[in-house]
Amino acid sequence: MLSLRYLRARRKEGFISVIAGFSFLGIMLGVATLIIVMAVMNGFRQELLGKILGLNGHVLVQPLESPLTDYVAVADRIAKLNGIRLAVPLVEGQALASSPFGASGVLVRGLAEKDLRELPSVAHNIRQGTLENFDQGQGIAIGKRLADQLSLRAGDNLTLVAPRGAVTPMGTSPRIKVYKVAAVFEVGMSEYDSAFVFMPLAEAQAYFNRNADVNAIEVYLNNPDDVGELRGAIQSAAERPVYLVDWRVRNATFFNALQVERNVMFLILTLIVLVAALNIVSGLIMLVKDKGHDIAILRTMGATQGAIMRVFFITGAAIGVVGTLSGLLLGVIVCLNIESIRQFISWLTATELFSPELYYLSRLPAEMNVSETTSVVVMAMVLSFLATLYPSWRAARLDPVEALRYE
Repeated sequence: MLSLRYLRARRKEGFISVIAGFSFLGIMLGVATLIIVMAVMNGFRQELLGKILGLNGHVLVQPLESPLTDYVAVADRIAKLNGIRLAVPLVEGQALASSPFGASGVLVRGLAEKDLRELPSVAHNIRQGTLENFDQGQGIAIGKRLADQLSLRAGDNLTLVAPRGAVTPMGTSPRIKVYKVAAVFEVGMSEYDSAFVFMPLAEAQAYFNRNADVNAIEVYLNNPDDVGELRGAIQSAAERPVYLVDWRVRNATFFNALQVERNVMFLILTLIVLVAALNIVSGLIMLVKDKGHDIAILRTMGATQGAIMRVFFITGAAIGVVGTLSGLLLGVIVCLNIESIRQFISWLTATELFSPELYYLSRLPAEMNVSETTSVVVMAMVLSFLATLYPSWRAARLDPVEALRYE
């Protein structure tokens, strides 16, 4: 009762109430900001991980000592392992894609139609055309951003220029071939939508002068985190010398940079909560000084030091708890509507927030992690509780005689 009464403002205590209000707002905004930023960075990582691994696979099996001419048998053996979803033989090479309206460097991947249909990021995101009879024709599938850049649609012709073509007495001449655009896909990651071209496996082998072999076999796991446990099984199932590169190694620099940025942002934003907690300290110290007469009377009436300490502890803790819970509610609401908020701010300011060219993704993701959010809430409450200890201790140690004499 006393704690809640001290939180209510009276005219002569108005300044103390203002400090308490700013402390509440500081903790609320600090907690909300932490939750929102962590959720956005977590969603950013999950989206990138899903799109990168959805197209690139989890383990790359490359040949050693001899070309991978037995790729069909090797892929079948690997695909039969428990925990393996798909094993895709592929031919990969760089080329220049050109049309009458422009040109761009691309990464050409040759794979069978049945394997391409097993890649949800491509097969489920066809915007124009179709993958029907992909293996039979000379059609290719290109990304939407590449199609827009070269002003192409499904059914148009695209010219591919490879630096290494036929060998002549005058040297190696570039290989130039025109292909029909059979399908246009949109993965949702600008880097892939502007650079990837899919071609039938047999055609890619001919185009890149492969002698009935492939560059590698992409292996897709049911759970990407099981890659460490399955490496040995994949190596054994190949039954030939192979070199394995998993997704953690191939994208180590990228994901490590994201993790470092995430940790630094957490530390920086924690300072907001810390500053708000320090406001609680200053507000409570002023409250203790103002309530010295009340404390003296309570002590004279028989109140113990522990009781006085509890009164002011609850006063400060109430600000921290209510502020933290309000921040949690605000953070959850913003995270659930983050894309709508982004679109509204973009419309309001007439600017493009979160540009796909810079951030690789076409929408702003936010994925809340329960343990992470809980840690933010616990951290804010602990800081709030710690901030109340010293002022509460000062109040409990106040000498009643000195306090009354001062009055």
